[in-house]
Amino acid sequence: MSTENYSTDQGNQIQIKRVAVIGGGSWATALIKILTENGETNINWWLRNTEDISHIRAFHSNPRYLSSVKLNSELVHPFEDIKEAVNGVDAILLAVPAAFIQEALSPLTAEDFKDKYVISSIKGMIPEMNILVTEYIETQYNVPHKNVGVIGGPCHAEEVAMEKQAYLTLSSSNKKYALELARIMRNRYINTTTVKDLYGVEYCAVIKNIIAISCGIAHGLGYGDNFQAVLVSNSMKEIRKFLKEVYKVKRDLTASAYLGDLLVTTYSQFSRNRTFGNMIGRGYSVKAAQLEMNMIAEGYYAVKAIHEIAKQHEGLEMPITKAVYHILYDRISPIVEFRILKEQLK
Repeated sequence: MSTENYSTDQGNQIQIKRVAVIGGGSWATALIKILTENGETNINWWLRNTEDISHIRAFHSNPRYLSSVKLNSELVHPFEDIKEAVNGVDAILLAVPAAFIQEALSPLTAEDFKDKYVISSIKGMIPEMNILVTEYIETQYNVPHKNVGVIGGPCHAEEVAMEKQAYLTLSSSNKKYALELARIMRNRYINTTTVKDLYGVEYCAVIKNIIAISCGIAHGLGYGDNFQAVLVSNSMKEIRKFLKEVYKVKRDLTASAYLGDLLVTTYSQFSRNRTFGNMIGRGYSVKAAQLEMNMIAEGYYAVKAIHEIAKQHEGLEMPITKAVYHILYDRISPIVEFRILKEQLK
């Protein structure tokens, strides 16, 4: 199987006119801003907090996240009831943390997903089940694989709010859906590309958050840029080995969806996973770091899932993932764990 980019199809007959966005955070807000720039995509926006919904209806901005972003009230319609939000839409875009996706979607049935395209912008895995979000949607709601897609980076919500140049990678086994999604999300500050490697893009998005935590820990411990460069370069070997074991296809890991997303997450000031790791390296407990951030670091949940998957594959060594797991879940001192890790890096 090859994962080369899709070429533009002038005969594409699929149209996505109305999208249900599930989630009320900064990334959901950024995606809504992107989708409404073209002036033709209507958004049914489901948020859990009823006070936020009232604020959005009155002032056309999200009071909690990216509050500077002004939303198009003619195109953006907030909903309290998730079943009403997904009714009659062409696509459902998931933008809640992976740890909460099961709860958020619990009122829905397979019938609510029937004949709809489902897009995950979630950079995490389903806890305990250790499966990707798209795999969960396919099995739990009987959504055909051809009706599932993934949004990859590199792209931070904060830079979308500032309309700085950013890039999105849309991945699906369905060429027509991928190209249509790329079309409606492309605008003056967003470039889009499409690839076939759905699970590969999704796994990389998960693992790069783990690597970002490791970089944050290193920074919190006082390691410098030289060490981080070695850490990130070794992480690419780790990603390559993991993908070869769990989803072996031909892919170019230097592409933006893989290396680009990894770099922005490990180096950016906006990376919540790097921030979380930095706090751990400085001596915060996991609970204290989570409470102070008031945002979800997907890598915290992801490292447990990836670590457990890796243990199922004999000979698959993932020293960076193992180190982060030991620190977060076994409560081994970051100082001790990184002394061990630095001897394993090349």
